[in-house]
Amino acid sequence: MLLAVVLALMTAGCGSIDGRPAPGPAQVRVTVQPEPSSPPVSPGSPVGVSVTGGQLRDVALTSADGKRVPGELSPDRLRWTPSAALAFGTTYTWSGTAVDSEDRTAPVTGKLSTLHPRELLHPKLNIAAGSTVGVAGPVLLQFDGHVADRAAAERALTVATSVPTEGSWGWLQDDNGGSRAFWRPRQYWAPGTTVTVTGKLYGVDLGNGSFADADTDTRFTIGRSQVTKADIRSHQLVVVRDGAEVARYDASYGKESDPDRNTHSGIHVITEKFTDKRMTNQQYHYDVMEKWAVRMSNNGEFIHANPETTGVQGSANVSHGCVNLSTEDAKAYYDSALYGDPVEVTGSSIPLSSRDGDIWIWTVDWPTWQSLSALGAR
Repeated sequence: MLLAVVLALMTAGCGSIDGRPAPGPAQVRVTVQPEPSSPPVSPGSPVGVSVTGGQLRDVALTSADGKRVPGELSPDRLRWTPSAALAFGTTYTWSGTAVDSEDRTAPVTGKLSTLHPRELLHPKLNIAAGSTVGVAGPVLLQFDGHVADRAAAERALTVATSVPTEGSWGWLQDDNGGSRAFWRPRQYWAPGTTVTVTGKLYGVDLGNGSFADADTDTRFTIGRSQVTKADIRSHQLVVVRDGAEVARYDASYGKESDPDRNTHSGIHVITEKFTDKRMTNQQYHYDVMEKWAVRMSNNGEFIHANPETTGVQGSANVSHGCVNLSTEDAKAYYDSALYGDPVEVTGSSIPLSSRDGDIWIWTVDWPTWQSLSALGAR
């Protein structure tokens, strides 16, 4: 609701000294949003002052401790809006003046209060601004608590690309302390695409008394196309960059006779790199440090150096599910890998799935992925 404060400004008398007709009555109409009698509102709600029949002058929105909220007056002086976010749990007072063409005035008055949320949730994007990302790299928006109203959160998100790109958000099960949504393109990103992700989330009602406590955004670039082909039957790891093979390494994949040691088929995504990585497995009683480890899933699958299997790399699969390379080859692969590079594993009887951790999303067909959006296919 809006409050309209109307001041009728009447001329004194019906005539003038020089005999010309006096100007008729004038009105200045000041509208304050939200209405001062409204219950406490979210800081993300529309806030402002507008005027008809005149122009605004000296508008201020001030908190109880005397701090003025920065604001902007439109060039025609017909509207004032805050240029900074309001705080939760705060009462503000309007002040100022509206004036008509005859210099007759009306006050800007009223109060507004912002609500005290039951819980504040913090959103965070996974890709830092300025990053260069591989062609399969998804955007991850992670909250530090449960989002009940996913549609409200998703409506506050935009993904803009310099190259037209079809894509969609998809919400997976809560993990890492809260709700999370991934955005992925329908097909691999086009190299060189600039991606801008904007989340106007501050003050958004996320349901059950929870509100977002911040906006979030990032801007990154898609790098060269590097696709790793990992056919476990060939005992080779082949790197294809911008459509041309640039490296071929002898490899040993997971031992096929043991289902718990298979390297899983499907499109994996590089997410992390370690010069040294401790790897443990209670089932198989090992605890070792491995060099040049590149994570390709959260189920424990890495591409890494393993001198102990050098003798069978290129001829047999004996690992516990990782891709074993020689130290020299593992270092070369490590140096070439980016977050978001796809690793296409084929030839295994066990497919990559949701049981394998975060980034199994490329194994989902496009209609199914779109169905995971809180807003449905668009």
